[in-house]
Amino acid sequence: MICDAHVHFFSPGFFDALGAQKGLPLDGRVGVVTGALGWEEPASVGALADRWVLELDRHHVTRAVLIASVPADEAAVAAAVAAHPGRFIGFYMLDPTKDDALDRVAWAAAHGLRGVCLFPAMHRYPIHGPGVARVCEMAAATPGTAVFVHCGALSVGARTMLGLPNRFEMRFGNPLDLQGLALAHPRLPFIVPHFGAGLFREVLMLADACPNVYLDTSSSNRWMRYTPELSLRDVFRAALDVTGSKRLLFGTDSSHFPRGWQAAILETQQRALADAGATHEQVADIVGGNLDRLFPVE
Repeated sequence: MICDAHVHFFSPGFFDALGAQKGLPLDGRVGVVTGALGWEEPASVGALADRWVLELDRHHVTRAVLIASVPADEAAVAAAVAAHPGRFIGFYMLDPTKDDALDRVAWAAAHGLRGVCLFPAMHRYPIHGPGVARVCEMAAATPGTAVFVHCGALSVGARTMLGLPNRFEMRFGNPLDLQGLALAHPRLPFIVPHFGAGLFREVLMLADACPNVYLDTSSSNRWMRYTPELSLRDVFRAALDVTGSKRLLFGTDSSHFPRGWQAAILETQQRALADAGATHEQVADIVGGNLDRLFPVE
């Protein structure tokens, strides 16, 4: 079984939000943005969901996490999950500093979404602040929900390509700031993507102290440029030593068409796992089994 823990759902609303930030007129804004990026324009949320199902079928991927990748786009992912409940697990981006944050968490839970995605560096707030604490309390009260927290280095390629500023503050993305929340909510899974995106030592320390912390392996892991002594084999070997195989979730960070699902990332990570000495059973856990158990089909 292959399950992808990290796929961005670039809905029409996503491109519309980028176009609004560029100051583009409303009429035809989505097409202007996708044209500038050289990406396919999604005809609708439903059409994009169907497109992803066909793409996953083509690569024999059983299930995938779809992430609403701008705040206030959770309805798009909820619609995709409702159309294909056996294939998609819905996550959504949330800015917990906004006045309507808790209302959005309640709406998302009522509509079957399973993951709250926090980007502290992007929205510039401390992980250990009261806004995140309230969100985690609500998530913990909804069994089957996880909290995804992007830590470390952060870049958004679409913003860079469109000339939009990336005013992110990495000081807000230290994985160690999650420890208090993870210990306070031991039954609530916390997912840190990209092995901590450059803060690998810190995320291993966090995961060692908190057995409800999971690491997502997604993307090309370009953060390894900051630790040139590490290879991907070394990263997997260290992660397996600290967390075991049950708390590692394979992901690709796939996002747009025509590129589609990034099969090369799976191949690269499977080779690295083999080089790290992972057993067949451990690889099966990481590549699919763990995500499927963490979010069983309802």
